[in-house]
Order: sequence, then C-alpha cells, then structure tokens
Amino acid sequence: MAEEKKVVRKKIEATVQMNRYMSDYFYELNEADKTRNRKIAWCTSVGPAEILRAMGFLVHFPENHGAMLGATRMSTDMIPIANASGYSPEICSYLTADVGAYMKGVTPLSRAYPGIDRVPRPDVLVYNTNQCRDVQDWFAWYAAEFKVPMLGIHTHRGVKDVGDAHVASIASQMKALIPQLEAISGNKFDMDKLRHVLALSKECSTLWKKVLDTASAKPSPITFFDGTIHMGPAVVLRGTQTAVDYYNLLLAELETRIQNKVAAVEGERFRLYWDGMPMWGRLRDHSDLFAGAGVSVLASTYCNSWIFSAFDPEDPFNSMARAYTELFIVRADDAKEAYIRRMIEFFKVDGIIYHDAKTCPNNSNCRYGMPQRLEALTGVPSLTINGDLNDLRLVSDEQTKTNVEAFIEQLEEK
Repeated sequence: MAEEKKVVRKKIEATVQMNRYMSDYFYELNEADKTRNRKIAWCTSVGPAEILRAMGFLVHFPENHGAMLGATRMSTDMIPIANASGYSPEICSYLTADVGAYMKGVTPLSRAYPGIDRVPRPDVLVYNTNQCRDVQDWFAWYAAEFKVPMLGIHTHRGVKDVGDAHVASIASQMKALIPQLEAISGNKFDMDKLRHVLALSKECSTLWKKVLDTASAKPSPITFFDGTIHMGPAVVLRGTQTAVDYYNLLLAELETRIQNKVAAVEGERFRLYWDGMPMWGRLRDHSDLFAGAGVSVLASTYCNSWIFSAFDPEDPFNSMARAYTELFIVRADDAKEAYIRRMIEFFKVDGIIYHDAKTCPNNSNCRYGMPQRLEALTGVPSLTINGDLNDLRLVSDEQTKTNVEAFIEQLEEK
C-alpha cells in the first residue's frame, strides 16, 4: 500500500450555513418545549414527517439524537445504563444510547447549543417500522414515560417490487393517523397544507440526490463522510423551505468544485462505495484513514436513504406510501443487489466496504452472501468491516486499519 500522507481537509463552505439552520431548528424545538406554545411530535427518521408538519407540529427525530450521541462518543457510556434497565446489548445502539442518555439526564445538544438541557418533550410519538421493529419499542418506552399517545405505521418487509397492494396498505394507515393527530394538535387537517409540505420535501429530496450524485464526477467533490454530516437538513428539515435553500447552496458549491477539478480527496486513486451504517464515533478516523491512502469513499446506501423520488404533491398519501416503502432497507435481497449494481456503475467504484454493524442487522447487508454474489456478478471486490453505529466497544481500530490497508493493497495489485 502507498505510504499514508498527511490529510488536508477541504472545508465545505456551506457548512457554516448548515450549522446556522440546524441551530435554529433545535432552539425552536427548545422554545416550544419550555413554553408549550407549539405541539411537538417525535417521528422516526423515515416516518411521515410531512403529515406532522402539515398538522402544525414541530418535529423531533430521536434517531438524529442517537447519531449525535454516537458522533460525540457519549453513546458508549450511555448504552450500559439502558442495558442495566433490561434492554439487551444486542438491540439497536441508537435506542439504548438514547434511552440511557435520558435516564442519566444528559444530551449532546447541551454541548452544541448552550441553554438546551434536554430533548423536547413530546405530545405524540409517530413511528414507521420501514427501518426496523426497534423503533416501535423505542417509542413505546417514551410513550409510557411521558404518558402520551403513540401512533404507528407498519410497513411490509423483504419487498421485491413495490406494488399497488403495498401502497394501498400503507396509505390507509397514514390516513388513519389524521383523526388522532387532529385531536392531539387541535388543528383540522388541510390537504392543501400537506401538498405544500410534500412539494417542499420533494424539492429537498431532488436536490439532495443531485448533491450525492456529484460524487460520480472524477475526482469526486464530496465523500461519504461529508454526506453523513450534510444529510442533517434532509433528515430533520425536509418539508421546509430551509432545507431547499440549504441544498441549493451546497449543490452550487459542489458543482463549482467539479468545474475546477477540486477533489474531496487529493490524488484520488481508488473510489469506494460504503454499504451500511456509519460508525459515528469514528467518522473522522475513517475519513483520515482512507484519504491518507488516496482513497475516496464517495457514495453509500445510507445517505441515499433520504431520496424520495416517488413523492407527488398531487397524490400525497399514495406517493408517500410508495416512497417510504421503496427504501433500500425495506427491500428483498434481489432488489438490493440490483440497486448496488446500479450504484457501482453510476459512481464508477473500484470496491465496496460493507459495515457489519453488530446492533443493526437490518442495515447490515453482508451476512447472507450478498458481497460474494455481487463480486461474482460485477468483478468488484469488497471488504467487510465489523463494528457498530454507536457502541465503540464493538469496534477494533487496529483490526479495521489492518483490513483496510490489506484491501487497498488488493486494489493496487488488481
């Protein structure tokens, strides 16, 4: 393997504006929590946020909070607290980190945003099991703790092709939320408001896809590690003009980088695709590890999870049902493999990194032969890294470094 060089980080200038938008979002939630002047809904990250915003709720996303716990490395100390209360160490470490932090009375929000000392208290919790069943149990704990209603959408799993029956099933469940949300919010449902919010989500999704697609350029102007940070507005602010404004700004900067041949990784030698969750507490370490060897990890299934191409403001419920069921994580292996093959071709990748996250089997796609099948079909080699999204006790930095170096040597020989 080529000798590692000092990593020079190319700062994305739009980050300053993103930080302002995220700060405004969290302070608005905090104000509503303290004054109770607005109703607050908790929502899973790919749940029906558009419906909640159209009904007048401010929306908090516990998975975003879980990722913050991971990125600040607070999670490893919080997880055992939830384990001691009865949660298995085998289940989602977003869940256990978040519940453990609540039990201890701490939050990474306090570090980033002075004056915020807790997550906002919910008036209702709304989940969609399209990611996993863990979110249902996660929200159930808080529903009992806060003594507030919990509403849910139960999505089909292992779907090969999303058909009309799937869409009708999910759309009917979404519509069934409306009377209950009207009673909690005190607001009458307005279809025009939903269409407006969905139109903004659609525009946000389209722009976010364009942002991620810039990585198809050679050299790539953005990495997967950048994407995990800049996806923030697509997660917590979709359905708002703020998210649209931000991705217009970010896209313009990346397009300028492409015109000027500015690489996210200097001397880009190899291009890799990342499948699975990030290791939040090791983002910088992994970014430096790959970039130091001239390797650009430039695209991922994870960041693409907030691309909702099916959204249609003219048919809100059916299009939301389709979009939230077409997610990669919901699909059968043959659909997933076809998707990754398209990504290999589009992003012109030389190899794939699979993250086998110990507590996230639903987003670990390397356990049943997929890497071997895809390599046989495409000739593109892969490496599986063992770890976790939040529990750093399950991460071996030395093993990861050794395996990555050996994989890069394999690419060099090829």
